[in-house]
Amino acid sequence: MAKAAPEGLITAIDVGSSKVSALIAQKTDNGELVVLGTGQRESRGVKRGYVADMVATELAIREAVEQAERIAGTNIEDVWVSFSAGGLVSDIVKLEVDLGGHRVEQNDIDELLKAGRDAINPGGKMVLHAQPTRYTLDGLTGVKRPLGLHADRLGVDIHVVATEGSPVRNLDLCVRSAHLEVKSIIAAPVATGLACLTDEERELGVALVEVGAGVTNVSVFQGGVLTGLASIGQGSADITDDIASAFAAPRNWAERTKCFHGSANISPRDNHEMIDLVAANPEAHGGEAAKVTKAQLNAVIRLRLERLLQDVQKELRTLGFADQVGRQIVLTGGGADLKGIADYAQGVLNCPVRVGRPRGLTALPEAHSGPAFATMVGLARFAAADPVDIRDLQPAHQMVHRASVGAVFSRLVAAFRANY
Repeated sequence: MAKAAPEGLITAIDVGSSKVSALIAQKTDNGELVVLGTGQRESRGVKRGYVADMVATELAIREAVEQAERIAGTNIEDVWVSFSAGGLVSDIVKLEVDLGGHRVEQNDIDELLKAGRDAINPGGKMVLHAQPTRYTLDGLTGVKRPLGLHADRLGVDIHVVATEGSPVRNLDLCVRSAHLEVKSIIAAPVATGLACLTDEERELGVALVEVGAGVTNVSVFQGGVLTGLASIGQGSADITDDIASAFAAPRNWAERTKCFHGSANISPRDNHEMIDLVAANPEAHGGEAAKVTKAQLNAVIRLRLERLLQDVQKELRTLGFADQVGRQIVLTGGGADLKGIADYAQGVLNCPVRVGRPRGLTALPEAHSGPAFATMVGLARFAAADPVDIRDLQPAHQMVHRASVGAVFSRLVAAFRANY
C-alpha cells in the first residue's frame, strides 16, 4: 500500500506524440532533486503534439503515473505537465517607471509587476508563462536584484509565452480526467532548455532543436531567457514512416531498424552490411527472406533529415539566429538519439552542434537519462525553481506612476498590446 506523499514532492508528466513519461522527485532541504520513481507508456492519443483521442491519452497518463507511484511507493495528487504542440509564441516585453531617484523598495517592484500583469492582452491566445527575467536601472540592463539600489527609472523585462487555448484545455482535461490536479502547464521548450542548456549557453546565445516524434521545436535563448520559438511539423516518427514506406515493411520493424542499424552518416562498408527485412506482405518477395543494405537504409534516413534540417535552418533565419557569430546548436528529443545526427547536422547547419542530455537530478534511471526525456527532467527542475509568474499577483489598484511616468509607460503598454 502506497504511503502518504512526503514534503517537497514534485511530479512531472511529459505528454508527447510517441510516449507519455512521468517522474516523481523530492526536493531535499539543500535544494537537491532526488528521483523517487519514473513511468512510461506509449502515447496513442497524441498526434503532432495535439490531443487527438482523449480516452487513449487519459489512459496513457494514468498508467505512466501509476507505474511511477509504484516505484516511488507513494501516491501523488498534483502534477506539472508539458505542452509541446505547435503554435507557441514567445516575446520579451519591457516596462519602465520613474522612481525619482529614491531607493528601490519591494513595493516599487511589486507595483511594477502588477502593472505588467494588468497590461497583458494576448489577443485571444492563452498565456502559459509571464515571468519577470531581468530588471533595468536607469537603462542598465541585466540587473537581477534591484532591491535597495538608487535609481531614477526602474524597468523590467517580462518573458511571455502564449499559444492557442483549445489544445491546452484538451490536455488539461485529459490530466484531470486521470484524477490528477494540474499545478501548471509548461511550454516544452522552456522546460527542455532548463534540462539541457548551461547558464552560460543561455546567456551568450544558443539554439535548442528538440526533435520529437511528431514535432520539432526550434527555440532561441539569449540573455538568459527564451527569445524566439518556432515549430516544424516533422519529427523522428516521419523517418520511421519513410523507412516503412521505402521497404514496404511494418512500422514496428522500421522503428527497431532505425534505432539499432540506422545512422545519419554513411560509410563505404554500409554497402556490404545486410539487414533482414520483415515485409508487410511476405508474398511480395516470393516468400523468400529479403534483405536491404545498411547504405539503402541510411539513404532514406538522410533524405528526411536533410529536409528537416533545411526547415530548421529556415526557422533559425526567421528568428535572427542563423547568421549570428559564434552560434551553437543543441539537439535534443528522441530524434537526437539517432547515431551520427550531431555530426551530420553540424555539416548542414555549418556551426557547432552537440546532443543535449538532461542534467540536474539525482538517481535518474539510466533508461530515462537520454535526450528523449529532457523535457520531463526540465519540468521537475522548473517546478523546483518555483519561478515568479506575474499572473499570480493581485491586480494593481492603481497604475504605477511617479513624477513622470506618463508617455514612456503608455508607449510601452501600447507596444505590448500591439504585439498581442
